[in-house]
Amino acid sequence: MADNIASGDDASRGEHDPVTGRSTTGHDWDGLKELNTPLPKWWFWTFVATVVWGIGYAVVYPSVPWINSYYPGLIGYSQRATVTADVQKLATQRAEVMTKLNAVPLAEVKQDDALYAVAMAAGRLAFAENCQACHGAGGQGRPGFPALAGDAWIWGGSLDAIRQTVTYGIRSPHPDARISQMPRFGADAILTPAEIGQVTDFVMTLYDPAAPAGAGAADGAKVFEENCAACHGEKGEGMREVGAPALRSSVHLYGDTREAVRAQIATPKQGVMPNWNTRLDEATIRAVTLYVHGLGGGE
Repeated sequence: MADNIASGDDASRGEHDPVTGRSTTGHDWDGLKELNTPLPKWWFWTFVATVVWGIGYAVVYPSVPWINSYYPGLIGYSQRATVTADVQKLATQRAEVMTKLNAVPLAEVKQDDALYAVAMAAGRLAFAENCQACHGAGGQGRPGFPALAGDAWIWGGSLDAIRQTVTYGIRSPHPDARISQMPRFGADAILTPAEIGQVTDFVMTLYDPAAPAGAGAADGAKVFEENCAACHGEKGEGMREVGAPALRSSVHLYGDTREAVRAQIATPKQGVMPNWNTRLDEATIRAVTLYVHGLGGGE
């Protein structure tokens, strides 16, 4: 083992490597001797410079945490203060435009190209932050959440109608919220299971008039007339005044399978949309209204 361990004795120190001509450190591993080669001066002084720079940086800028605070640095620089100032500056600039947006009637905003562009940009951002999770990035909707890019409006797709819905919500706690109530025809025994099956067959003919009618469709038409037509219309065209969706449509809130239709008749789901006037200011609500209206389904 003596041949494999660096000796480091005095006799081997100061020897010169015959190949490079440099002195050795006295360390020897199986005949391989370690050269005594110092670090390059440029590397050494670069290292010293980085250490000095680091110490100087820590003195000039905030660096060391204290118990309840931190060392603020000689110049007292604060990235938070810089960001706060930038945000305040943008808010001031935005306030001027948003104040104008509040003053101009919604129907006339499109006539001002610059104002409309700002409103659409602000509406897109607010929609992405608050509405996209439910209604989809492009307003395509999801099961239980209405599509906004189509023309199947439950409460109306005009600017004023959209603004009211966004402001007060649907079945929200706000006293001015839009309210509609689908009866629980099965859970409350308003209709028998047989009648629910019949009216389901009839509603399926409204969903897809070209599809073969179910066995109970004829009897279901009478059940529909007596219990459903008052809200959904005699031909399933819907009634916006009470928030009853159109059944003769290609867009359906909770699905268009027979099982989904029967479930909605027997134990209907009652969706809730928040009233956004507690979270968004009036200008932002108007911007969202314009953006939603511009998705393609506005009237």
